Amino acid sequence: MCKGLASLPTCCLESAKELKARLRKLLHKPDGSLLCCKVGKNKVTLEECLRWKESFEELLSSKYGLCAFTAFLLSEFSEENIAFYFACEDYKSTKSLAKLPAKAQKIYNEFIGTDAPREINIDHETRDVTRVNMLSPSPSCFDQAQHKIYMLMAKDCYPRFLRSPAYRDLVSQAKPGTTATKHPQQGKKV
Repeated sequence: MCKGLASLPTCCLESAKELKARLRKLLHKPDGSLLCCKVGKNKVTLEECLRWKESFEELLSSKYGLCAFTAFLLSEFSEENIAFYFACEDYKSTKSLAKLPAKAQKIYNEFIGTDAPREINIDHETRDVTRVNMLSPSPSCFDQAQHKIYMLMAKDCYPRFLRSPAYRDLVSQAKPGTTATKHPQQGKKV
């Protein structure tokens, strides 16, 4: 291990190892081809890849689009945004009100709270509103923070993804076809 890494706190090294493991699961070839976005028979089609350019919602509603976008965010070290967004979607779909406080605390601790391991980039005001909402967790307690993250991804990450070599490679390797795979419960605008 290089001297620079050796001086980092253990928690940082563990986070880096975890991130590396997640990246390895998503990327399987040295050329960066995406494991979950294979092209060809019964895989992502050219038409589906091109639909991702229509809107951010179209990208998120596609199983392969979501996979490719998540891999892109991982490569930019910002996958916490998509993870937070879908953690909130899962939280809002919780049927039992009794489970809300524990689930809310878990999301808050992971993404928003002081020393959160996967801290999202939200303004101080949104962080304060969310902290107050945590006093009485409801299905909407993360709505403002989730909307901010959605807009960040839609206006910043999504356009960069569409300009990325990874997206261009998927489009160039994809074959014309009619397969279109939607991912249930995803792609909802907040």
